[in-house]
Order: sequence, then structure tokens, then C-alpha cells
Amino acid sequence: MPDKDLQSIQTARDLVEAAHRAQAVVATFDQAKIDAICEAMAQAAQRESMRLAQLAYEETGYGNAADKNVKNLFSAVEVHNYFKGLKTVGVVRDSGSVVELAAPRGVVAAIIPSTNPTSTAIFKILIAIKSRNAVVLSPHPSATRCVVEVANVMRAAGVQAGLPPEAVGCIELTTIEGTEALMKHKLTAVILATGGLGLVRAAYSSGKPAFGVGPAMCRR
Repeated sequence: MPDKDLQSIQTARDLVEAAHRAQAVVATFDQAKIDAICEAMAQAAQRESMRLAQLAYEETGYGNAADKNVKNLFSAVEVHNYFKGLKTVGVVRDSGSVVELAAPRGVVAAIIPSTNPTSTAIFKILIAIKSRNAVVLSPHPSATRCVVEVANVMRAAGVQAGLPPEAVGCIELTTIEGTEALMKHKLTAVILATGGLGLVRAAYSSGKPAFGVGPAMCRR
């Protein structure tokens, strides 16, 4: 196996293990702290939306920066506004006969496509942390730099609000083997896979709970 593949596999393993440790801390946060962290990360993504959109366009060649900015803002503003009032800690519903408790899963493997890389990374980071999970992103190789920058921006904002740094990780040397190692790692709890049909099938075949979006993606 080439050195690049081995390096990507080892990086995936290291990131999952670090994220698992960080998630044990995140799982102890109360609703107010989780909401403050998500608010800080969403605001950071909103502030940097246009710059991230330009990076995505320049790196991937898909669409244009203006449209990608709209999608980034949708993830950072509209998606966040939709769920920011939702309870994700403790008792979330009590009907008298049935009590529902919100419990985190652990480490989320977030597979990011080349078509809408920054907006997808933004909302996957937000929903993972809102539910008190940690997240490790695996970008498409042609969208690595812009996704790494999304992770950097949102991690920095989250850390200032009290998030452990390792709760948001990103593979910077992506290969098929590295992505498979991420999805199949024993400490990976759930997979959010956005990409081609083969990737989504691999996610569903990983033995982990997986949510996938396949090839019918918009390339604006």
C-alpha cells in the first residue's frame, strides 16, 4: 500500500481516537453551554461565508462563489436557526407515560463532497456538536483545502466558547483508504455520507448506522 494511503489511514485513526476522548467531555455539557458553542460556530461560519465560498470555487471549479456563499449562509443561519431552540440534553419530551431522553452517539464521520463542500461541512459540524457528539470530516480530495478551512474557522470559535479542540477534526490527506478507515473505525458511532453512489454504498456497508445522500446532487 502506498505511503499516502497508510498516512491517511493513520490520520483517520488518530483523529477518531482524539475525537472520542473529546466527546466524553462534550457529553457532560448542559444545554446552555452546547447552545453557546453552536451559536459561536454558526456566527463564525456566517462571518467567513464569502471567503469560504471563494475558496471552494477556486479549489473545485464547481459553480460560482456567489451561489456557494448563499449555500454557506443557509447552513450557518437558516439551519442553525431551525434547530437552535431544540432541546438536545436530558429530557426532551415527557408525555406522562413516555419520557424521551436525548443521548449522544459518540464520534460522527462526516463525508464531504466536492460539489458543495463548505456548506455541507458547516451544517454537519453544527448538527454533530448540537447533539453533543464529536465529528471528524473526510473531504473529497479535490475539496480538501476549503473543508479544512471550514473546520479551522468553526473549531476556533467553538474552542473560545469551551469546546475541546479535538471535537472537530478533519483529514487533510484524504484517500479512499483513509475514508474507509474513518467509517469502519470501532469508535465511529454514525456516518453522515454525502457523495457519489459508491461512497454512499460503502457507508451503508460499513456496519455503522449511516445517513447518505447519493449522486443526485446540485452542482451550482
